[in-house]
Amino acid sequence: MSIKAYQTNQTRADTPAQVEYRLLAEVTRRLLSIEDVKAPKATETVYENITVWSTFASDLMMPENPLPDPLKAQLISLFLWVQRHSRQVLRGEASITPLVEVNKSIMAGLAEQGAAKGAGGANEGSARTVDAA
Repeated sequence: MSIKAYQTNQTRADTPAQVEYRLLAEVTRRLLSIEDVKAPKATETVYENITVWSTFASDLMMPENPLPDPLKAQLISLFLWVQRHSRQVLRGEASITPLVEVNKSIMAGLAEQGAAKGAGGANEGSARTVDAA
């Protein structure tokens, strides 16, 4: 089987929570690697984080999203905060650390959700990778 076919099958086997976790883990690793927020790569990474959160917010607004409405509202509020704080980071007015902390907090919730469904093992290794970065 080709690598592309394997990746496609792996993606199809993942739960939405696992995909969301993996997206957050990747962008969080990149956020942790930022040394100079004015560097082009840092700006790109902050915008990638906004894009991930924007995608989450779009999904949360879909009527078929199964999450309870109060949780949807809280997550959309977090998305709005991520946008505001990211602009402050890019202007040099705020630290990137709170963005990382929010991402890790959501990742922990996603990992718990996966563990509750018997899929926590795959997420646990990713959490260690992000923490070690």
